[in-house]
Amino acid sequence: MIGCAKAILIFALLVLAGSVQAQTAPAGVPADFASAVQPIFTANCIGCHGAETRVKELNLAALEGVLKGSESGPVIVPGKPDDSRLYQLVRDAKMPPGKKHLDERQVASIRSWIESLATSPAHAALAAEDVTEPDIVAIMYLRCTVCHGLRRREAGLDLRTRAGMLSGGKSGPALIPGDPEKSPIVKLIESGAMPPKKELMDVSIKVITPFETEKLKQWIKAGAPESHIEADAPSSNPDTLVSDKDRQWWAFQTPQKPPVPAVRDTAKVRNPIDAFLLAKLQEKGLTLAPEASKLTLLRRAYFDLTGLPPEPSEVRAFLADRDPAAYEKMIDRLLESPRYGERWGRHWLDIAGYSDSEGGKLTDDVPRTNAWRYRDYVIRAFNADKPYNRFLVEQIAGDELADYENASVVTEQMVDNIVATGFLRMGPDSTIEHNISFTDDRLEVISDEIDVLGSSVMGLTIKCARCHSHKYDPIPQRDYYRLKAVFQGAYDEHDWLSPHPSVYDDLSKFRFTAERYLPYVQPGATTVQILEARRESDELNHNLSLRILDLKAALDEKAGPLKKKVVAARLAQQPQAIREDLQKVLDTPPDKQTEVQKYLASKFEKVLKVEPEELKISDPEYRRVADETDLNIKKVEYAKAPDPRIRALWDRGEPSPTYIQKRGEPSSFGRMVGPGVPSCLTDGKTPFVATAPWPGAKKTGRRLAFAKWLVEPSNPLTARVMVNRMWQKHFGTGIVKTLGNFGKAGIPPSNQELLDWLATEFVDRGWSVKAMHRLMLTSAAYRQSSAVNPAVEKADPDNKLVSRMPMRRMEAEVIYDTMLLVSGKLDESRFGPPEPIVIHDDGLVRPLGTDKGWHRGIYVEQRRTKLPTLMESFDLPAMAPNCLERASSTIAPQALNMMNDGMIAKLADSFAERIQREAGTEPGERIEQAYWIALGRPPADDEKKVGLEALRNLSKVQKPDEALRDFCLALMNSAPFVFID
Repeated sequence: MIGCAKAILIFALLVLAGSVQAQTAPAGVPADFASAVQPIFTANCIGCHGAETRVKELNLAALEGVLKGSESGPVIVPGKPDDSRLYQLVRDAKMPPGKKHLDERQVASIRSWIESLATSPAHAALAAEDVTEPDIVAIMYLRCTVCHGLRRREAGLDLRTRAGMLSGGKSGPALIPGDPEKSPIVKLIESGAMPPKKELMDVSIKVITPFETEKLKQWIKAGAPESHIEADAPSSNPDTLVSDKDRQWWAFQTPQKPPVPAVRDTAKVRNPIDAFLLAKLQEKGLTLAPEASKLTLLRRAYFDLTGLPPEPSEVRAFLADRDPAAYEKMIDRLLESPRYGERWGRHWLDIAGYSDSEGGKLTDDVPRTNAWRYRDYVIRAFNADKPYNRFLVEQIAGDELADYENASVVTEQMVDNIVATGFLRMGPDSTIEHNISFTDDRLEVISDEIDVLGSSVMGLTIKCARCHSHKYDPIPQRDYYRLKAVFQGAYDEHDWLSPHPSVYDDLSKFRFTAERYLPYVQPGATTVQILEARRESDELNHNLSLRILDLKAALDEKAGPLKKKVVAARLAQQPQAIREDLQKVLDTPPDKQTEVQKYLASKFEKVLKVEPEELKISDPEYRRVADETDLNIKKVEYAKAPDPRIRALWDRGEPSPTYIQKRGEPSSFGRMVGPGVPSCLTDGKTPFVATAPWPGAKKTGRRLAFAKWLVEPSNPLTARVMVNRMWQKHFGTGIVKTLGNFGKAGIPPSNQELLDWLATEFVDRGWSVKAMHRLMLTSAAYRQSSAVNPAVEKADPDNKLVSRMPMRRMEAEVIYDTMLLVSGKLDESRFGPPEPIVIHDDGLVRPLGTDKGWHRGIYVEQRRTKLPTLMESFDLPAMAPNCLERASSTIAPQALNMMNDGMIAKLADSFAERIQREAGTEPGERIEQAYWIALGRPPADDEKKVGLEALRNLSKVQKPDEALRDFCLALMNSAPFVFID
């Protein structure tokens, strides 16, 4: 109230001064605000920057609003128009937007007024803004509460509130209202004693700045006034930052089910999808392409739903099935296959940003040893056809769905709820070390997760509003921070959980730890069973660790004589006077060395120490044994029982306040905000209500309220985004091509009526993903041929109208998995820790393998760096932070890897051996069977002729088995093998 009264008084002074000046001053004197500037703003600017609509939070309807500035700070620099953002924009005709700009006289008036502010006492008074309690609390959270706050109270002091500061700690109150110089907190800060510089790195905070100290002193000098400022949260009052006009964008409107259009070519309509497509095609004089062959449809459906080709027996059975519903039955079989969840789980893991390592900008790519539990949850959820609305709620707020902490029995659903929250833990995270876990590093992690959520589930580029209001969409910066506040109970930059796993002492129930892991508990198991299982796994791991020590000892024993030989050669090059002393250093155990010997060991380290790589270079046999030992150690490590922890996210109940950060800077605080959803997706007059999920719960309930809003049938985006993503996977391009951007900068839908029909149908069918698969795959549109003629290509060059099916190249894992399958080397054991990767001497990165062969690509360790070479060359994404759509490049390393990779050569050998077992020795039969296995069809006459000729020619210079292997390798490199028609 004091601030408002002061503003009104100053405004009156300026108006009075302006009135006198306007009456007496000659032409050319500085323009005043009321008579010369405000009318300009009223006529040209307040439609966007007024009291009711405040784009970028700028209000030009009153002097106070002009001087307050926008969300990014002041727009006026008194006395310096050329440095004032507002003047720059009107001078350069960038504002007002559109064709109508201010004339020269109007621009001159604004310039003159800004110049006059340099000597205005009224402005100087207004510029001296009051410092409020929330301003100081924000500084305390940033600099002090890590030691004097919620989790830790050094000296009994809690600096999170004014009351806590006045209550003080063991030494008394932290401040004396009205007297900053005598206030202990100021004394300690200005002396440099607080925060203690020696401990800053340990607690990952930075020293309080002089500017922040001055604000603290200013507040204390004013009497440390208590403020009752409510956080800016959604309310029943109309929103001033997002207008009803902003909400008219098609994607911000709740989808309404349109009527199925009537079309002329009804014979081609198998379900409503076809009618919507035909209605658009007929406008161009087109129709759907002819139906593809049964062989083509079978292979297409297998790859789309399982990511693997049909076996020859499955192809022949399908061709022999005369049932009119044979195709539909085949689709149902594929949807029930356990391979389906692996295929579609991989699609979801892409958009979730799944990785088996931390990544981050400043760290080594530290492994995440427990991420795989989330991967397995996703695969099982797709196989079980978990309703998509439930699937989302579990991933966003699984910890708020049931009281797992106090449950007498931990159920499978409870475990699923917790594992599912790994969705919000998949982004890159460099905060694993104290020196890279400062507030700005933590905010990057949160920002990446908001980016993943926005792009994958909501179809919006919300992250763009972190530093300023969105450039294209009606997403104010305020809404980014309201969304951040939704997650503050679990993702609190001032109450951070380390990525490091910790040791826990009680496996019988879930317990909170100082890190972001919860213990995994086998559903339904008793305490005795849990502890017995832990004892058995500890014993197994102990024995395997001993095995690893034995392997290392054996290698060290072999390395001993080689090291002596290398060191002897090096010593021979040293001066005679030092050789004997250095030899004594080598012969003396480190714990018995004299100070002189320790000095020599350090000084001549490069002479005395032999790196393993040097031994490999000097002795080929040692290289072979060392590589074999490294591989065996990897296999033993892989055989260990998994660490029983869950990488989870959970609400901790007492979040710190959320402030808008001007320009995205952690130390540049704007006003405090409460939790809320993007206003453009609501009516702008609906409060965000979050309550504890169950009586006595120490949780905010914010994420659960958000998740429930997200899956309401009226939500404009959730269903649209998911069905659009499914459409893209089946038809090559989304109805909205920009999968993660349904906003104004995205590409509008090619068929909005179809998109809205699919979205509403998705909800009507209980959010069943499998039901939508059936709908799409049984349409005539999906069964089209990929053949194209000049007329169709001219009328629909980009296939926006779906006038044909596109031919697509397999994704990285599909190529890899298919080669494993056709060669008989696919290990179909499922779930559990990822199959490790191995970096070979040739620089190639390959999966380790198992006794049966190799696992599917989804079960291979996926780091943000060191991706398997073959899959990386075929565009396996590195997740930074996620992947919305796979690239499909054509580069030389693809062919080079496929032809020369040692692992692929082994697979070609196995493929040839399989053909020999199944087809015998007759060359023609071998060619036939190779095509049936690799391509799901018999060879055409010319293909068989070329194949036989190739085998004959190869057999002239090779053994028949080697010739068949090379033929198999060539077949796996062929276009029909890696492309899906």
